Amino acid sequence: MDYAEARAAFFGSRDGDVRTLDWSSPARRLRDAIEPLATICFWSEPAYDAYAALGLDFLQGYVFGRGCVLGDAEPAVAAAAFGVFEPGLVADLFGSGRGVCSIDEVRAAKERGTIAALEECLGRPDDLGEVVAVLRRAAEAADPTGRALHAGLTALPWPEDLLGQLWHACSILREHRGDGHLAVLVAAGVDGVQANQLTELWVGWDPLAYTGSRAWSPEAMSAATGVLEQRGWVADGRLTEAGTQVRRDLESATDRSVQGAVDAIGTDLDRVVERLDAWSQQVVERGWFPPDPYKRAAG
Repeated sequence: MDYAEARAAFFGSRDGDVRTLDWSSPARRLRDAIEPLATICFWSEPAYDAYAALGLDFLQGYVFGRGCVLGDAEPAVAAAAFGVFEPGLVADLFGSGRGVCSIDEVRAAKERGTIAALEECLGRPDDLGEVVAVLRRAAEAADPTGRALHAGLTALPWPEDLLGQLWHACSILREHRGDGHLAVLVAAGVDGVQANQLTELWVGWDPLAYTGSRAWSPEAMSAATGVLEQRGWVADGRLTEAGTQVRRDLESATDRSVQGAVDAIGTDLDRVVERLDAWSQQVVERGWFPPDPYKRAAG
């Protein structure tokens, strides 16, 4: 998959009304504000060009670029860390990516492409250093215990470039929450397929539209639907009242899992989230994060 094919597959806008979710918790507001900044290393054209120069296609760049923080891990370990994707797909892309270039090469390409993309989108904001300092404080307070992708990121040196530091801090906090969300799912007995289905029905996607984009087979998705129906969480392609409460509880537990980082931001939260939201909107307007607001729905 090249960049044009990726844009065609993932960058569509949403037709019709967009359901407004009551995601007003401090932890959720922070997560949504940093998402386009953290993932510009996957969605932007400069990042893709940096991966492509190494011989990676778009999906290899995403999987190996994200998973390279795990070091020289087995592909199955990367698949487990990604959690909500079909594990065979992740393992294959991680293994094939590692066969194309080294971990050091993909890490350098990711940082190089990210800084170029952020500079084009944001320039050099006057308050960049101030915002980075707050985010680094939060990143340092985030406990990596049980969080593989988060821990891998914290083991890497901070970029020298201040825009690179913005991205690195956002990435640490994003993976901190994502790893915590996976732990919450495991504790609740919800697997990756079921997690996708609960999320897509909660935000208002068509059944299986989101889940299918994670490469799960029709058989796996059908089986997961059956389990959710047996639990009384889904009926007639919709979340039941019980299912809605389960998804809300998963969200609340995920928020609690990142409370230490949120507490470290403290009274700076509103001001920093406002700046991050504005910068993320510049990334969206540049076309380097999908415009569909539901693309921020996971975890």
